Amino acid sequence: MIPGFTDAEISTIRQVLTQAGLTDVDLQLADSEVVLDNVSRQPVICPSVFWHEQGANFVVAKTGPEKFKSRFFYTPHDQYGTGVKEYSMLKECVEAVLQLRSDQPKT
Repeated sequence: MIPGFTDAEISTIRQVLTQAGLTDVDLQLADSEVVLDNVSRQPVICPSVFWHEQGANFVVAKTGPEKFKSRFFYTPHDQYGTGVKEYSMLKECVEAVLQLRSDQPKT
């Protein structure tokens, strides 16, 4: 079982969002199905943090101790990942998905 997000990890996410000028973001804890093994393609339930900002939905999933992946989406069928399989640093994971969103054309 993958451990949930710690208070320190939630604080890290908030700090990155604040540094990006996003100060009034409602973070929600959730579970997400994430494919961790490309061979078996079996989804695994991972603790996640979700928020909605600037017309997009963001998810950071904890895929193991000190392992994270992120994506943002407009609809469930319109999702964007960072292209990195996993991050070992939560701060980098959140920064990457925010940068990816800022690089996308506004919808």
